[in-house]
Amino acid sequence: MQIAVTFKNIDPSENLKNYAGEKLDRLDKYLDNPASAVVVLSVEKHRHIAEISISGDRMNINGREEAGDMYAAIDLTLDKLEKQIKKSKEKIRERKGKLKSKPKEFSGEAAASESEGGERLIKVQYVDYKPMDVEEAVMQMELTQNNFFVFTNARTEQINVLYRRNDGHLGLIQPSS
Repeated sequence: MQIAVTFKNIDPSENLKNYAGEKLDRLDKYLDNPASAVVVLSVEKHRHIAEISISGDRMNINGREEAGDMYAAIDLTLDKLEKQIKKSKEKIRERKGKLKSKPKEFSGEAAASESEGGERLIKVQYVDYKPMDVEEAVMQMELTQNNFFVFTNARTEQINVLYRRNDGHLGLIQPSS
């Protein structure tokens, strides 16, 4: 983590700078990507104020605490930032979990089956389509015994779907111009 420490109304201290750097390094375990931190340490009358801003991992987190001692102010601010990072990461995990829990698979057939939980299961199937004539697509479909065949129509250069109808004949789906 890149750290920039600024002192306001206080003499610059290497000990404070190192202390803040060591404490910020413990937050690295929560961040997936490199981050940068700006630390502003200031004194106003008898109050010691620590302001820390962390940017990285698609988030900007700010914290500010006051205490009677500068070291305590740094600790309080870092505790606050740690809670914010954990909360943000938990929200991201929850969103990803919700997306993963929903089944999103498409079947080669038009009908989708109902699962035990009442959710629709959709199976995803990726197909390669090649440019060819309709007659060649019919021959390819006959060879594979599939219920449908996706291809690029060589004449129109558009994607077409050849499918087997319930009466045994074939149907062709073409996009309208």
